[in-house]
Amino acid sequence: MSMSLGKAFGQIGSLTAISRIFGFIRDLIFAHILGAGAATDAFFIAFKLPNLFRRLTADGAMTNAFLPAFSHLRKEAGKSAALMLAAEVQIILLLVLSFIVILAEIFMPLVIGFLAPGFIDTPQRFEAAVTLARISIPYLPMISLVALWAAITNAHDRFFGGAASPIILNLGLIGGALCVPLFQDTNPALLQANPVLLSLPVAVAILFAGVAQMLLLQTALGRVSARPALIRPHISSSGRKMWRHFLPAALGAGGLQINLLVDTILASLLAAGSVSWLYYGDRVAQLPLGVIGIALGTALLPRLSKLEAESRQSEIADELARAMKLAAFFSLPCAVACLVMSETIIGGLFGGGAFTQSDIIAAAGALVAYGIGIPAYVVSKLFQPAFFAAGQAGLILRISLGAVVINIVASLYFMQIFAHVGLALATSLAAYSVLFIQGWLLFKSNKLKIGSLRLFGAPALSSLIMGAVILAVLWVDIVPSDWQARQVIELGLVILVGGLSYVIASWQFGCLPRELRSHTVDTV
Repeated sequence: MSMSLGKAFGQIGSLTAISRIFGFIRDLIFAHILGAGAATDAFFIAFKLPNLFRRLTADGAMTNAFLPAFSHLRKEAGKSAALMLAAEVQIILLLVLSFIVILAEIFMPLVIGFLAPGFIDTPQRFEAAVTLARISIPYLPMISLVALWAAITNAHDRFFGGAASPIILNLGLIGGALCVPLFQDTNPALLQANPVLLSLPVAVAILFAGVAQMLLLQTALGRVSARPALIRPHISSSGRKMWRHFLPAALGAGGLQINLLVDTILASLLAAGSVSWLYYGDRVAQLPLGVIGIALGTALLPRLSKLEAESRQSEIADELARAMKLAAFFSLPCAVACLVMSETIIGGLFGGGAFTQSDIIAAAGALVAYGIGIPAYVVSKLFQPAFFAAGQAGLILRISLGAVVINIVASLYFMQIFAHVGLALATSLAAYSVLFIQGWLLFKSNKLKIGSLRLFGAPALSSLIMGAVILAVLWVDIVPSDWQARQVIELGLVILVGGLSYVIASWQFGCLPRELRSHTVDTV
């Protein structure tokens, strides 16, 4: 019996929330130990390439292209045939990505020159980014295999392994960051030659985390008796069909990530610290996208793929409506919170140590701009599975490429006016363009009911009430300014009062989702 949408969302969302909590702990440690200067910029650029592939595979292409093909083949030809497809994809991924890693190691200066053209004018920052990228790039095949294995477990309605693997990455990065002071004390000559290499232990930690993630997913596969075998490379007819969907799925599902990559490239041309300010703003904005959008999308894809395979078209609109209700309930208050308390969020999470007040203000500006797009990020993420389940990866690709063009044009314009904040604003604008096009196409194909838009009314009103309460609390200024932990206490107080006011308002307006009132969470 398949897991209900609410139950699957609860499992994936809770694990993703835990991962994001550890992610914030990681970023807090980064901010306090490394700050928002050249060393942090170099690491974020170095990690951009493997992290981009992580987002494209774990959150996008591998799941969206492989899972529908796996589910269809399992229904038509049985589990053994589906696992043979998985084994075929596994060996091709391993060989191709290993070859890409070798090329990247050789031509890494060119890669970093493309990702961060502004670094060329600062040789130490450029050289450090090249070194860190060469260390971290082998993570690419590791996480891609993890994504494939997670897609297999997801197809069996077992979401724990795939949802828990990011927790391991964050724990590894936290361990690496905590080793920075020791590295600093034991390698004075190296850091004197190039102080930007301060973040080298964090790059090494990525590889250890990758190995641990692979072990976790292998265990999860064993529990459902679905480990793909190691076979000789070949491409079957089912495999060819899957790979034809893979590239469109990669670029289509990764539209937001490509736009964030554009932000990073252009930010490298701005003042030092711009890359880091965008990173910290994006980290907060990515929380609802991960916990809500990705969790819902991950839970939806197996269900919609099954409905498409069984030609139960009429039920797709009902599934999307249930997902939209959850998305509206969570995404709208997050967007309002980012607008009315951005400095409180950034200051409470990252302020202090090497992260100065000017860094807080700069990152808060990026958060406001990214926060505007949160509802669009989340809802478009849950719309995507409807297209992938129907084998329309090429359509998603065309939509995403259009959004990338919009983002580049808007970024080049807004960055001249608002600097790094303009880059984040352009990304939000591109997200809304994707949302409107996807919604229109789903409506035309009778997979989206116009009445579903009413689901956003009550959560929007509840969110506005919450925003007013938050502004009142901040205006009263309850926490004394001379308290050492003022920013952290203020953030906790505002979250508590704001969250309580939102729940009360939602209860009064009758928009608390039924799926959240009771569900159980499965383990592996």
